[in-house]
Amino acid sequence: MARKVYKGAVNNKERSIQKLLASVGKVIREKGYAGLTATNIAQQAGVSRRLISMYFGSVDELVETYVKSKDYWVAASGTTVITQENKEGNNTRQLLESLLLNQLDFFNRNEEMRQIILWEISQRTEIMYHICNEREQLGSRIFEMTDKELKDRPVDLRAVSALLVAGIYYMVLHSKTSDSFFCEIDITLPEGLQRIRDAIKQILKWVYEKEA
Repeated sequence: MARKVYKGAVNNKERSIQKLLASVGKVIREKGYAGLTATNIAQQAGVSRRLISMYFGSVDELVETYVKSKDYWVAASGTTVITQENKEGNNTRQLLESLLLNQLDFFNRNEEMRQIILWEISQRTEIMYHICNEREQLGSRIFEMTDKELKDRPVDLRAVSALLVAGIYYMVLHSKTSDSFFCEIDITLPEGLQRIRDAIKQILKWVYEKEA
């Protein structure tokens, strides 16, 4: 019989890493981004503060690792299935529509991500600077494909996309912090959220059908 290899230290390290990452999310939910200190994170994880330096190098590296795992656009850059058809500049409307609708759903249900975006727009930090750069890399890949499909058409898809992404962020944040409607729409209700989904589809339809 083959001798069983002891993996206790490896397993303990992995458990500690996962505890630290999970505790970042808990601290964000309970204390906001201002509470992301080594003491708070370690206490929430139930481990020694020195493990943060041992496994991540610093609190900033730990937080950046967590944010990258939760950020919708960073995650999409590694998981989005871009077909050969998209790469050739065909059917990019469907790809963009899927990304935006999924962003709406993801941001609407993810409290940690909402806190992260609030952090991003309220403070300039190296962590969020790096995250923003990774998002832009995904955007560049997509726009390289859409440029082929929309060549010679009088549309600025970058500006349209910027307004749609920003609008999704703002409307969701507004719905979570205020009891008031926005343009007489309540996206806390399924029918209100569907109206926004339909509007995203309609805007992209107008963009792609606009003649030169």
